[in-house]
Amino acid sequence: MTHDRPGSGPYTTRTPRVVAARRLQRRRERAEAGQFLAEGPQAVREAGAAVRELFGTPSALARFAGLAADLAARGARVSPVTEEALAALAGTVQPQGLVAVCAFVDVPLPQALATGPRLVAVLAGIRDPGNAGTVLRTADAAGAGAVVFAGDAVDPYNGKCVRASAGSLFHVDVVRAPEPAAVLRALHDAGYTVYAADAHGALRLDDAALDGPVAWVFGSEAHGLPADLAGLADAGVRVPIHGRAESLNLAAAAAVCLYASAMRSQLFTRPAGGGGRRG
Repeated sequence: MTHDRPGSGPYTTRTPRVVAARRLQRRRERAEAGQFLAEGPQAVREAGAAVRELFGTPSALARFAGLAADLAARGARVSPVTEEALAALAGTVQPQGLVAVCAFVDVPLPQALATGPRLVAVLAGIRDPGNAGTVLRTADAAGAGAVVFAGDAVDPYNGKCVRASAGSLFHVDVVRAPEPAAVLRALHDAGYTVYAADAHGALRLDDAALDGPVAWVFGSEAHGLPADLAGLADAGVRVPIHGRAESLNLAAAAAVCLYASAMRSQLFTRPAGGGGRRG
């Protein structure tokens, strides 16, 4: 394996390539470069062909030599870095020794819907990256073929969101769309029943028709969905609360709704053609 760099010894925090990669921790820099950071061996492995450069401490590159060799064979640059440089690139307190620069993987909505996924999740204005990444992970687990980050939703390439997705960012078709209303209209045109998850929705989850293609819309943690957007859904659906809890948090409610669709439609395996950028 060759590292294709001048000098000797691992890169440091002052090496231009490390400095450039660190800039990807900012949303504007990610948008301009079309690249983002994925941290840890699991995320790097799932990223696969999206990896453009792999930074790793010498010990981590030795420990994950097979992964590094596979990425190098695909054309990724492999760059040893010091512990200090790795810590500067990572977003966790105790990084696992690997950080990859990856190309954006999102696709346009028409392309995502063209594969015919039976289950779609729309994150409309969800701002918390941990929640968004968790919903993305749950949607993947429930068999969704596409997850749409709509409106002023958090950047799916935010470091915390990428980590919370636990690799699911690379499993499903991720869409970024500026206009949530246009997304809902496109879903209706494509034959989806669109449900708005709403703690005060008129329809109980038990009574929702989930046999056909379904799209779930989840709003922000603090304010839910705006009334005009909720009005574009076929129905507002509430998860019944049987105990004394006032409500479910966003991630829990999304898990219940998405798995209700999965169980009703027997979507425990991915639909043919849905997502699937792995490898």
